[in-house]
Amino acid sequence: MYRRKLPKEQWTWAFYDWANSVYSLVIGTAIFPIYFASVTSAGNGAVQFLGRTFANSEIYSYSLSLSFLLVAIVSPILSGIADSTGSKKKFLQFFCYLGALSSTALYFFTSENQVIAALALSILASIGFWGSIVFYNSYLPEIAPPEQHDELSARGYSLGYLGSSLLLIINLITITYPETFGFKNAAHATRFSFLTVGIWWAGFAQITFKYLPKTHRTNRFRRGYLVSGYIRIRQVFKQIMRMPYVKLYLFSFFLFSVGVQTIILIATLFGSQELKLESNQLILTILLIQFFGIAGAQLFAFISSKVGNIRALMVNVSIWITVSTMAYFLDANDAYVMYKFFALGSTVGLIMGGIQSLARSTYSKMIPPTENTVSFFSFYDITEKIAIVVGTFLYGAIIGITGSMKSSALMLAVFFLLAIIFLSGVKMREVRKKKASRYI
Repeated sequence: MYRRKLPKEQWTWAFYDWANSVYSLVIGTAIFPIYFASVTSAGNGAVQFLGRTFANSEIYSYSLSLSFLLVAIVSPILSGIADSTGSKKKFLQFFCYLGALSSTALYFFTSENQVIAALALSILASIGFWGSIVFYNSYLPEIAPPEQHDELSARGYSLGYLGSSLLLIINLITITYPETFGFKNAAHATRFSFLTVGIWWAGFAQITFKYLPKTHRTNRFRRGYLVSGYIRIRQVFKQIMRMPYVKLYLFSFFLFSVGVQTIILIATLFGSQELKLESNQLILTILLIQFFGIAGAQLFAFISSKVGNIRALMVNVSIWITVSTMAYFLDANDAYVMYKFFALGSTVGLIMGGIQSLARSTYSKMIPPTENTVSFFSFYDITEKIAIVVGTFLYGAIIGITGSMKSSALMLAVFFLLAIIFLSGVKMREVRKKKASRYI
């Protein structure tokens, strides 16, 4: 697929995806949510915090909201630092080690008395992951010309997929057969998986740290660097408000991201809590999502080439509505519930791979070619993170009110439906006409 041999600094840059992607898959998506639910399962999953009783799935959702809210607030500051100083590698190392050490420390999470500490560590790991991504991405213009960015990013994504899937498979085997590998039980093997994430992340990152070039400070650090990211985001926001189709598209993107990202983050918890599926069955579902995600990206790229980006997105979001609705009707007492969950997981993989790549490429076609694309994509990324905050918070709130994760699944279907309505108002033909005159 890739014919060009990469220079060392480009190859080692892409290799950081191999190092850090294990966090987002093993801890962020697959194993930690399941383990958290099992540790807090006593007393019908009730967790005490600040004198109030929460369902374990409810407080976990709130922790995700807080995590991504902090990331959304801090990201513009980090972007300003990354763009304005010569300390990118040091900041990349700091956030990498913050995430890796926090992931490793989750090994010691063994009882309900440690729930708040465990959630705090998961939040710190998330900040470490996303903080390092800011400085990782900021290296790209320095190590490769623009015409190589897509290829280099794709290589990084491929390495991340392979590395995270490999470690997840290893962890799945050890959790399924713990005694064979010297563990006391499945819980012990599960805790060890958190340790492997930290070691893998920090260990393989050393290759990146060794060969990435040092950046040189061109200006003295000034306090203004801390707010420069916010200033750029505000400027982009004002521009987008004058671009009706971009504004409409971003609003629809926000709505379907509420659903997509919440489902990705909560899927294993739903299977564990509502459907009473085993850990190995849930991890296998995540692997199915991973594998079908690759096919999904290709499938919807083909569909968009035939019917256009907006129609392809509308087809994709329509399937998300079906998935959310079907999740509501899954029954833990159904003898075939495991197979139905596998089928839903495979479907989620197909549409997840399609919507993530298609949403970003559609946006790239809509923004003005003469503007600062970095700032436009920073706004795009923050929009997605705020959508996660809203989605996970509402998900947790509905669980707290109704006591059911199924009701929360139906709530997400409403967001998908609204997204389709707003997508239907985006006319790409008009966008292309007006883009030439820079008035979208």
